[in-house]
Parts: sequence; structure tokens; C-alpha cells
Amino acid sequence: MARTNPGRFFEDYAPGQVIRHAVPRTVKMGERALYHMLYPARHALYSSDQFAQSSGLPFSPLDDMIAFHVVFGKTVPDISLNAVANLGYAEGRWITPVWPGDTLRSESEVIGVKENSNGKSGVVWVRTRGLNQHDETVLEYVRWVMVRKNRLDAPAPETVIPELAQAVPADRLVIPGGLDFTGYDFTLAGEPHRWGDYAIGEQIDHVDGVTIEEAEHMMATRLWQNTAKVHFDTSARPDGTRLIYGGHVISMARALSFNGLANAQMVVGLNSGAHANPCLAGDTVRAWSEVLDKAETDAPGVGTIRLRLVATKGGDPFTLRGEDGKYLPHVLLDLDYWALMPL
Repeated sequence: MARTNPGRFFEDYAPGQVIRHAVPRTVKMGERALYHMLYPARHALYSSDQFAQSSGLPFSPLDDMIAFHVVFGKTVPDISLNAVANLGYAEGRWITPVWPGDTLRSESEVIGVKENSNGKSGVVWVRTRGLNQHDETVLEYVRWVMVRKNRLDAPAPETVIPELAQAVPADRLVIPGGLDFTGYDFTLAGEPHRWGDYAIGEQIDHVDGVTIEEAEHMMATRLWQNTAKVHFDTSARPDGTRLIYGGHVISMARALSFNGLANAQMVVGLNSGAHANPCLAGDTVRAWSEVLDKAETDAPGVGTIRLRLVATKGGDPFTLRGEDGKYLPHVLLDLDYWALMPL
């Protein structure tokens, strides 16, 4: 009797399946220290209890992307252990802040399947929720993954492609209770630029770059308990390289965006995302942003700003697609998200 788990393959999924993922994870201040070691993250709300308290919160929550990575990592053994590629995200919302000492777990519902024309793989759509120890939803998002088939003669399932919103409406974003930016200290935050200073259509080159190291990305991926073979096992990819976890690129780009968007403090919505090209060790990640939309909120002094965050490995900033409509080879990530910023 086999005791090991080879993971799910494409033919193992069907719409309506609900998967409860192992293993719950309690996150504490060590998580933040490691996160800030791995990425140049320095948004003030996530760095200082005093700054968070001056913004109406009891103390500093853990970075939003820590919540994302932990929740995502739980899903990998069940959703993407045998993935060819993680293709995209939609309808993401951060609903409840994660505080040091919270215990996070994940569950996913399969909402769509489509076999590829080659008959060797297919796309699986899942809606994932991260929950804390009080069964409160911390985070929810949809992602879709290309997964290998194990039995090539397995019949193709009936195609179900979910209808997904192009963006999370601003009025569906959840503002943490008590958040108040009326006494915001722009000097301590690092930049004077407030919500009203940014114009829709404005583009920002974040200037700085970080070269991805092999050991560093594997430590990061292990931190999130992400077990996908392509990140660790050189035999899992035809070219013998280890693929950098896409979330590592997301966090790197988000941290680099501090230079120009230091006051985009909290990520509250994920509208869409694509890992446009593979990232490998030795690539130098740079980032630029474009302001897509803005909206006010009912929270005192708090506005929302919708941003496109693009990570690249060289090339000219503000270039995204070629004449054929496809992503240019230097583009690594195209992420569309909502953040909270002082008015």
C-alpha cells in the first residue's frame, strides 16, 4: 500500500470539489523578520507598532503578502504540485488583517476545468480562502493553473470556464476597522506624496533593482511551505533550471515599489495577475507602476488607489507588450491591485 502522495493531476479535478489543505500555520514576529530579510520591504505600517497605532490600529499587522504566501503555500500540494505553470489571479481581497500569533489555514473550491488541445495537460481554476483561528476569512482569491495529466487516456472532463470580474469594485474592498490616516506622518512614512498627488495614467519607474539568488529564493519558498517541484528539483524542468516562485517576484516588486509609492500602505485587492515569463536565478528584478484608478473610502483620511505593478528583468521601463499583443520577453509579472493611501 502506497503511503506517499504524488499530488493531484488534471484528471483528478472536477468543478464543485472542496479541498481542505494541510497544515495550519501559526505566524509570529519571526515571519516578519524573515520577510524583511528576504525583500527590501519597508512600508511604515508594517514596520512600526507606533506608526500603526497612530493610524488607528492596535499594533502593526503582518505584511499583506505574508498572508498571501502562507495561504498560497498551503494549497500547493493539492493544487499545483504537478503544475506546468501558475497562470493568473483574479477577484482577490484581503479581508481581515493578520496579527502575530494568528493561525492560518486554507481551503479551495474547484470552479473550472479545461483540457488543453494536446491532451497532456489542462487548466484548473480554484477559489481559495485563507482562514484564521476564529474561522474568519483573512484572504480570498481565484487562481488558475496548468496541470499535467497522469493518464493521457483519461477522458477530457466537460469544460467549465468561470466568469471572473475584470476588477474588484472599489466598494467591495474591506478597510480594516479603526484605520484612520487623518494624523498620518508623511516624514516617518518616507515620502510626501498623498492620494491626491497621483493622476490616473501616471507611470512611475521605481529605479532600484535586486538580483535573484538561487539559495535566497529557495529559502523564501520553503518559508511559505511551498513544495512545488519546479522550484527545487532541477529534473522537474526540461532545461534543468529551478523556476523562481512567482510569489517571490511579487513580493520583490512590491517592496521595490516603495521608491515612489511609499504611502501605498496596505494591499486590499488583487484584480488580476500574470507571470508573463519565467524568472530564474541571476535575473535582476526591477519594477514600474501605472496608476489605473482611484476612489475615496468611508474611512477617515483613507483613499484607495488601483495600481499596475510590472516586474521586469531588464528592458525599457513602461514597455509591456509587443505588436503581436504578447508580453515582451523581459516582462516577468503584470499585477493589478488596490492599495490604501492617505488622502
